[in-house]
Order: sequence, then C-alpha cells, then structure tokens
Amino acid sequence: MLLVVGLGNPGAEHASNRHNIGFMAVDAIVRRHGFGPFRAKFHGEIAQGDVAGVRVLALKPTTYMNDSGLSVAAAAGFFKIPPADMLVLHDELDLAGGRLRVKRGGGHAGHNGLRSIHAHLGADYRRIRLGIGHPGDKDRVTAHVLRNFAKADEAWLGKLLDAVADGFPLLVEGDDPGFMSKVALAMKPPKPKAPEPAAERTPERTPDGNDGL
Repeated sequence: MLLVVGLGNPGAEHASNRHNIGFMAVDAIVRRHGFGPFRAKFHGEIAQGDVAGVRVLALKPTTYMNDSGLSVAAAAGFFKIPPADMLVLHDELDLAGGRLRVKRGGGHAGHNGLRSIHAHLGADYRRIRLGIGHPGDKDRVTAHVLRNFAKADEAWLGKLLDAVADGFPLLVEGDDPGFMSKVALAMKPPKPKAPEPAAERTPERTPDGNDGL
C-alpha cells in the first residue's frame, strides 16, 4: 500500500494558490486513475484507488500547511504505512515553474508542511518537488506562495499536472528516474526534425545529346 500526500491549505480562498500545487497534483492523479470519491477522515480528505497493481491512498490534509504532519501521521498510523511507502507532493521555490524533482530523505528546507511531517514521522519518505519559482527576495516569499498562479503560469501548470498524473504509475513502481524523464519530455518535447532537402534533379538528355532544359 502506498500513501500519496498532496500539501496545501483548505478552503476556496486558497484553492488556486501556488502553495496548493500539491493538492492540485493529487486531484489530477485521482481523476486520471479513477479513484473513489474523497471523504473526510484523518484530519483531511482521503480517496482510494489501484495503480499498477498497488493499492494507493491519496490524502489532502485539511489541517492547514503548518500542521500537515498531524493528518499524515494519523493516516499512516491507521493503515500501518511506513515513511518509506509515502509520497509527498509539494511546492518548491528553488525550482522554476514547470520543473520537478523526486527526492528521498534530506531536510525540509524551511517548508512548513515538510517540517511538520518530519516532526511526526521523520524524513525517510519520497517527496515530489513541484517548482513554482522564487520571487527573488526572501521577504516576498510568503506573499508569493499564498498568491494565485498568474495568467502566465497557465501555459505550463496544466501541462505539468497532466504529466504528473500520466507518469504516476512509474512512481508507484519505484522508477523515479523514469518518472522524471517522462515528465521532462512532456514539458519540453523534442523539436521536430527539419525536412531533408529535396534531391537535386538530374537534367534530362534529348535524343540529339543536348540537355533538355
């Protein structure tokens, strides 16, 4: 069994915030792979489905970001899921919009949702870092993450969420490099090959030996 957690803040006023890209990604996975409906449980919303022959629980904590670990620990404890079988999708300031990385273990880099999960369960879980870009000034970070995605972001946001949902079976199978490659290809498909130049036409010869031009 795999526990997939999207991080964000509850409520319609936060639904389109950059900080909620984890919620958005989990919603895309649930839709694409035909999970059952979300229901309120474990201080969050949880849905279940089967992907690549594995039972998957999708969780969106409704505790607000800073207390995400409370919800994750409740669900993980009930189903006896160790951190090694957890995936956490969250916003990442240090990656440009449309980029992602998969990482296991390590620090929380000041992300309050990860900080809370670390406090409850430790760091030995996989996290999918979904880039939202940095505002360029640390004093503007809070406003940046709690602001809705800009119109300019729409070009890559939908494409990224679709790519995460499409590639999700690779994550379930433990093929993190394959997942990252698949998403990268979807975000930046190879340029089409230039057409080959037409073969030069050989002049025809007339019966008297002159070029037929």
